[in-house]
Amino acid sequence: MPLSRTSTESFLRRIWRQRGAAALLLPIALCFTLLSAARRTLYRLGIFKSRRLPVPVVVIGNITVGGSGKTPLILHLAQSLSQSGYLAGIVSRGYGSDEADAREVFANSDASRVGDEALLLKRRCGLPVFVGHDRFAAGSALLAAYPHCQLILCDDGLQHYRLWRDVEIAVLDRRGLMNGWMLPAGPLREPVSRLAEVDACVLNETSVAIRAEVATFRMRLEGNRFLLLGDPAQTASSAALAGLRLHAVAGIGEPQRFFDHLRALGLVFSAHAFADHHRYTVGDFDVDADAILTTEKDAVKCAGLTTLPIWVLPVDAVVEPDLARFILEKINGSAPA
Repeated sequence: MPLSRTSTESFLRRIWRQRGAAALLLPIALCFTLLSAARRTLYRLGIFKSRRLPVPVVVIGNITVGGSGKTPLILHLAQSLSQSGYLAGIVSRGYGSDEADAREVFANSDASRVGDEALLLKRRCGLPVFVGHDRFAAGSALLAAYPHCQLILCDDGLQHYRLWRDVEIAVLDRRGLMNGWMLPAGPLREPVSRLAEVDACVLNETSVAIRAEVATFRMRLEGNRFLLLGDPAQTASSAALAGLRLHAVAGIGEPQRFFDHLRALGLVFSAHAFADHHRYTVGDFDVDADAILTTEKDAVKCAGLTTLPIWVLPVDAVVEPDLARFILEKINGSAPA
């Protein structure tokens, strides 16, 4: 029987923590490294063309596979930039989507058409959100529909060199760089040296060493109030949920981070980890429980799949020092403070 995507991701995460069995994949990793370097060189030489949008573009991405906290960081930046008088639009690849063309995301969109992260971004911030495999095409479509947008936030586009960027931000979480090897022997999409080229690194609850010349920001996620899926006006504290038979489900880049967050709130539950962008089915909720706990990203795909109450935990990013100010100083041409 073939391994499920969840099992495969779990297996890779285990071997990427060290340089033992993963060494068997180094010949393939070398090929991937050479191809990645060749592609980047072709863009640098202008043989492959990067295309500019008429407004500044801020790319938020990472050099490792899997989620690292980019979505809550983008939400934080969208809100902070709005408070500074800048209206941002958001473009994303639309991971988990069945379609590749550029299209707008609406609050009632289907996650299978636009992707779970993009749908979450739209519902949380209300700003224009467009998705498409070609981020330049998505950004162009966004600006055609919303010409008053002054800045584009590009979700997970660090390796999408077709889109010219004015500011690059790399996010690292507590998993760090693991064994430091390139795919598939390790988790890296690009070599560690790539971090020396970005404008800023955001460390999400981690203390990974970054070169001194790269601006570094600290980030943590906060959230302790649950919303009822389907009726967000109903809320619950962790104390109100304690004592119930709880099952927690998470299909994000690092499900353990969500489970640890719940335990820090004093909750006891059975944990169910799924692959990133997992498409939930009725069978995933066939459990003996009083309630289900899940993330906002998972929740956009769970409606109607169970009669059990699903409590969703929204989280907000806290970033220090002021990353939005750093970005505005960069794009306005002044030296960051």
